[in-house]
Amino acid sequence: MALFVTFEGIEGSGKSTHARLLAEHLRAAGYPVVETREPGGTPAGAAIRRLLLGADAPPLAPLTELLLYCADRTEHVTEVIRPALAAGRVVLSDRFSESTIAYQGYGRGLDLAVVRALDAHARGGLVPDLTILLDCPVAEGLNRITGRRQSPGQGGAAPSGAAPLELDRFERETLAFHERVGAGFRALAAAEPARFCVVDGAAPIESVHARIVAEAERRLAKAA
Repeated sequence: MALFVTFEGIEGSGKSTHARLLAEHLRAAGYPVVETREPGGTPAGAAIRRLLLGADAPPLAPLTELLLYCADRTEHVTEVIRPALAAGRVVLSDRFSESTIAYQGYGRGLDLAVVRALDAHARGGLVPDLTILLDCPVAEGLNRITGRRQSPGQGGAAPSGAAPLELDRFERETLAFHERVGAGFRALAAAEPARFCVVDGAAPIESVHARIVAEAERRLAKAA
């Protein structure tokens, strides 16, 4: 059965880890699952991701950044998400619309009405069935990111003997920026409590995973 689940949160909150763990659980239970991400879920999106997050990414005006995310989303929805849902698959996306509103709206300070309008056009009205917000203290999330970059061979860091990976455009932002982003995510969740499942991203990984699995299974049962 079709279900669209998105994972949101600040840098280092555990989104990618828990999206992967949920995918493994659902596949083991017999569900057809598509794992994807933003930006970068399509060939065009991969090129956009390099512009936005690559080690040699150029400086970008906030509006340029917003438009690139919206371009990525349009391709993502058209080429990956809608076809998978039409085929009855469970789609798990690491980031979607709420990241754009939180980062470019709350974080960068762009007009929220403009951000929401462009995002609505980009996703063509598609709304996730469930959005999981990993709510993690900013300092802890950033410490996790720094640890991954500096500890070779752990969590996607550089292989042993290689230079540490550089922080991307957003990981280099100020603590105040990330606090605004986190507050934005919490505001979005408070405005749509029926769609959001807010989970303590600082809790032990096993308990976080159990909470996410329980909520996903509840939504799947409801959709059956």
